Amino acid sequence: MARALARLPVIPAPTGARFQPIEATEVAERMARLALGEPSGLVPDLAGPRIYTFAELVSSYLSATGRRRPLLPVHIPGQAARAIRAGANLAPDRAVGKRTWEEYLADRI
Repeated sequence: MARALARLPVIPAPTGARFQPIEATEVAERMARLALGEPSGLVPDLAGPRIYTFAELVSSYLSATGRRRPLLPVHIPGQAARAIRAGANLAPDRAVGKRTWEEYLADRI
């Protein structure tokens, strides 16, 4: 998806959208421990070490790949988008991920 965004002449950037990326291997390790352990019911959320706006994620990706594209702020309507703008998808108190987005980019690109 990120590469497809990088080819667009203008990148739509949902306003107010924030994310807390966590590395897939950290999630997989946690899931494996849960699968092999005793039933535990509802388990705590997992989250990466930092919160980023959508624009920060895309801009840093473009910069790391040597590309430049203007970001076009887009307001996404609806209840789900409102919840994301309010941070319902974030878990700052469960920031158990260790690797930052910047570290991921440095290793992968």
